[in-house]
Amino acid sequence: MNKKIKILVVDDSLFFRGVLTKKLAEFSNIEVLGYARDAFEAKDKIPKLKPDVVTLDVEMPKLNGIELLKQLLPDHPIPVVLVSSLNISVFDALAAGAVDFVKKPELAKTDTLSAFINELASKIEIASRAKVTPTINKSTIVTRSAPNFAPIKPSMLTNATIIALGASTGGTEATIPVIKDLPEDTPGILIVQHMPAGFTRMYAERLNRLCKMEVREAADGDLIKTGLILVAPGDYHMKLTKIGASYVVKCYQAEKVSGHRPSVDVLFNSVAEVAGKNAVGIIMTGMGRDGAQGLLNMRKQGAYTIGQSKESCVVYGMPMVAKNIGAVCTETSFENIPFVLRKHLSTLER
Repeated sequence: MNKKIKILVVDDSLFFRGVLTKKLAEFSNIEVLGYARDAFEAKDKIPKLKPDVVTLDVEMPKLNGIELLKQLLPDHPIPVVLVSSLNISVFDALAAGAVDFVKKPELAKTDTLSAFINELASKIEIASRAKVTPTINKSTIVTRSAPNFAPIKPSMLTNATIIALGASTGGTEATIPVIKDLPEDTPGILIVQHMPAGFTRMYAERLNRLCKMEVREAADGDLIKTGLILVAPGDYHMKLTKIGASYVVKCYQAEKVSGHRPSVDVLFNSVAEVAGKNAVGIIMTGMGRDGAQGLLNMRKQGAYTIGQSKESCVVYGMPMVAKNIGAVCTETSFENIPFVLRKHLSTLER
């Protein structure tokens, strides 16, 4: 029999503590050890109960979830899934070492509450397999001195080449060192990060503050150009199309692909079809196989493909599947991906 995942619920809301402890206990693979009403109670209970996963509210009185993570994870590297409202502080908590997050539902909607519990249970299972290394996820890693990338020699490269990147669990932080210091002469980049509606806009805004390239949430019909990064909007697929000599993105709602919307496979398959050999594909940390087949199709069409290494992944799922099916040309750590990328771009001919 599979071992049950032992969890501790940390939330200052009496209602949500009751909902989470009751509903999560109904899952056969989860054992609820108990709850904590605030961060101080959590700090006391975690060493005693030794949960496999902690669900954590971000906004709590006296000591919030972010400060708890900073104090907790160095000594107790436990996977943490955030349970929070639509708030930019979620990204600060992810930077502090949380594995993933789920948006709190509207209380009046029963169907929304049911979907929320199912999503949280799924992310708890994923988190239980995650590798928690706070030094990787902490924001200090992305504030180091910028590398001195050599300029790309003038050519049609920046107009002809498309860079496509896909990530899931752990990707919100691992992606930052990959793109943060890429200079403005870098070809256009398309990113699919598994994330719900609303959060993708805030994530793009956060990246825009950190990156040298311009970053924004994609909109249907956006033109792809040098120095621009477009993030797929939550709950929408994003694919590459071509109008005349220009690359543009199509953002649309359709059935989930590989269990996701947006789906990395949708993006990668479109890049394989439209850009062919004039593309680079990057697959990063995440559970499952979304993007693996699409990356293989890109490689078959002559694109250069990069996979994140097992040692640097929070969850070595998507890159592992991609590597196993022969989709990856080069595997490396997330810190080294920008150097591998720029080296490849510098070798491309006119």
